[in-house]
Amino acid sequence: MPEVLKAPLVVEFPFARSLGPVQSAFLTGLRERVVLGVRTTDGRSLVPPVEYDPVTAEEIRDLVEVAPTGTVTTWAWNHEPRRGQPLDTPFAWVLVRLDGADTALLHALDAPGPDAVRTGLRVRVRWAEERTGAITDIACFEPYDGDPAEPAGHTGEFEDVVTGIVAPARLDYTYSPGRAQSAYINALADRRNVGERCPSCRKVYVPPRGACPTCGLATSEQVEVGPRGTVTTFCVVNIKAKNLDIEVPYVYGHIALDGADLALHGRIAGIPYDQVRMGLRVEPVWTEGARYPDHFRPTGEPDADYDTYKELL
Repeated sequence: MPEVLKAPLVVEFPFARSLGPVQSAFLTGLRERVVLGVRTTDGRSLVPPVEYDPVTAEEIRDLVEVAPTGTVTTWAWNHEPRRGQPLDTPFAWVLVRLDGADTALLHALDAPGPDAVRTGLRVRVRWAEERTGAITDIACFEPYDGDPAEPAGHTGEFEDVVTGIVAPARLDYTYSPGRAQSAYINALADRRNVGERCPSCRKVYVPPRGACPTCGLATSEQVEVGPRGTVTTFCVVNIKAKNLDIEVPYVYGHIALDGADLALHGRIAGIPYDQVRMGLRVEPVWTEGARYPDHFRPTGEPDADYDTYKELL
């Protein structure tokens, strides 16, 4: 059996979020070395703060300052810190109930080893040297054997408040396309499109999925399709993507390769964007050394009749 492919894959994007008044005050407070929570109607202090009471669902905005010292309620040791975590040496993830709060805050505890961590351990906030109004303004917690710190009674009123944050989201993992798509990718290296036929309904899926989604049967019969195909539907892209060297506007479409019963995605070029249309006949354009077509271009053939691709929209 041919080797099943696998490769490292990284999904990464910046996540921008606007803040309401409660979260804005909380993060602005961290920038100023002040920890704020909210007080519910029954007198509980919630840290980190929320905008709605988790019991009654009432909106809550009564800000209250709590101390930067507290007690570990539970913990887990992290033997191998990952990229982007608070510390680059082994540390403990801890839930800390700050003095004056009724709920616990999750963060990192800088400790020499798991033997130095326990439930009930007294800790305090270690502030980051540079603070911008983010949870990372708390660099971590550290063990503390002094008296509880006294909050200054800050009201939550600040100048130059933080109104939004941009948090990087990243997922690192190893992806394997499986047997069917490994064969498809290997065929692309020879500039061929190979799908698989369902033994029951006889539909040819490109890219292959390893099983027919309609009949639920495994597919193994390989069928070469294309290379030409028909544009079934498309969209015009007007927003330039980061790290993608393509000028906007450009067109991205679904293309049903000749002999396939499933349309695949592809960029359409070699024609003004406002002349791309359903039924346009196209062919792949390969660049030197590429494992997949760079784009599709018009073949010059007459447009396909709608009835020939209407089931592939």
